[in-house]
Amino acid sequence: MPSTTLPKPLAHRTRRERNRAEMRTAILDAARAVMRENGVAALNLNQVAAIIGIKTPSLYEYFDGKLALYDALFRFGFELFAERMNRVLENTQTWQESLRNAMETYMQFALDYPELYQLCFERPVPGFVPSEESMRVSLALLESSTARVEQFMRESGGWLGLTPAQVNDLGIAMMHGLTAQHLANEPHLPMGKGRYGSLIPAALALFQAAWNNSNQTSRPRLHGH
Repeated sequence: MPSTTLPKPLAHRTRRERNRAEMRTAILDAARAVMRENGVAALNLNQVAAIIGIKTPSLYEYFDGKLALYDALFRFGFELFAERMNRVLENTQTWQESLRNAMETYMQFALDYPELYQLCFERPVPGFVPSEESMRVSLALLESSTARVEQFMRESGGWLGLTPAQVNDLGIAMMHGLTAQHLANEPHLPMGKGRYGSLIPAALALFQAAWNNSNQTSRPRLHGH
């Protein structure tokens, strides 16, 4: 009669996989600490290994090298950002609300995780190119936001003759510009404060004015007016 107990080799393998996952997480956390302290491009494997108490060559059992570590952090950053963004946009009803939530979430993410923000949304590391697997996470978020814009445009009308992708890119450029300026000038201030952190309402007003103008000019004129 066959045994119903879990085979020991499988149990051992599961435990080993769990330990490996925990070590990878510890390495990623240590790498983020080093990047926050020294800058994203100054990631040092010797420092990472020292933080978690292992020899530097042992890192290569978990990551092929520094670029592989950057790639894992890039993917983790986008997964974390996508989780935040999807949560705040889940129940929004208007494009105005969606844009405000997106801009605020983007800036808050940069303030909470400056090292991940820089790695994901800027180019601080010479020679680093994300893998196809990691880029799929990024592109999925871009496609999702473009689809949301397209839906709002179908419901609300055109927008200065731009395509949904162009409108989405314009929104990304605006929120990145404000966030980058805020971090460069007043990173100690919270979102909504300072020269650039306080300009999100003004940016929304510009989009609203452009939308109003676009819809007014597209309406047919009545005779005699």
